[in-house]
Amino acid sequence: MTPDGRRLTSISDEGSWLTATLVYDRAGDLVDLRDGRIGPLHHLDGKPLDAKEWADSEGMARLPDGSWLVSFERHHRIWHYPTLDGVPVAIDLPKDFQRQPRNGGVETLAALGDGRLIAISEEYTSRPGFNVGWIGTPTGEGQYAWSHFEYATIPDFHPTSIAQLPDGSFALLERAYDVVRGVRVRVMHFDASQLRPGGIVHAEELAFLVTPYEVDNLEGIAAAKGPKGETLLWLISDDNFNPLQRNLLLMFELAK
Repeated sequence: MTPDGRRLTSISDEGSWLTATLVYDRAGDLVDLRDGRIGPLHHLDGKPLDAKEWADSEGMARLPDGSWLVSFERHHRIWHYPTLDGVPVAIDLPKDFQRQPRNGGVETLAALGDGRLIAISEEYTSRPGFNVGWIGTPTGEGQYAWSHFEYATIPDFHPTSIAQLPDGSFALLERAYDVVRGVRVRVMHFDASQLRPGGIVHAEELAFLVTPYEVDNLEGIAAAKGPKGETLLWLISDDNFNPLQRNLLLMFELAK
């Protein structure tokens, strides 16, 4: 989300990107999208990604210079795109990045203002109840020095997206699903001081979303300041191209 909350950029796990303008009513509530554009993400050779094995794009983060990082599952990697319709380059990754489960890699990806990267694996754990996280410190020319931290979870819930809030702290989504209980989503919060090499992040639950609330497979979160100085959160879902699911875009004000 742009800082003014007017432009949305998102990706699909089928290797495409979406941009759109958000429309609000006089009360400031989100009511519509317009001027939507969709296009393909590209491979290192400039050709569009067209097979799920290579097109499973899951996490995205915008760097301070306006370029983008996109993380992928199956073939675990992070690529640097100058623009989302441009040709990417691969960035170097920690040695254990490839140990992640095939469909349980990095969906939670953030780029900080100082250039550091934050990545948390969806399913790769260091020990039961603790997912592996990485901090990448830039060393120049797409190179990073990597360190590890742990993200504490509860049974059934997996991290799917992260956003830095205007005050420097972080909001994060955790999702659980089974046939009986359906989709459950936790909106989490933690202070930036918890992100340190060798540390453990213990996030606090801000909200629990479950039916009958409006909820689906929420896998994206963004944050910005509203017109009154309030903190706004946007959540977006992936419908998996399933007619029983929905693409939802939800906006919340973070209560003080």
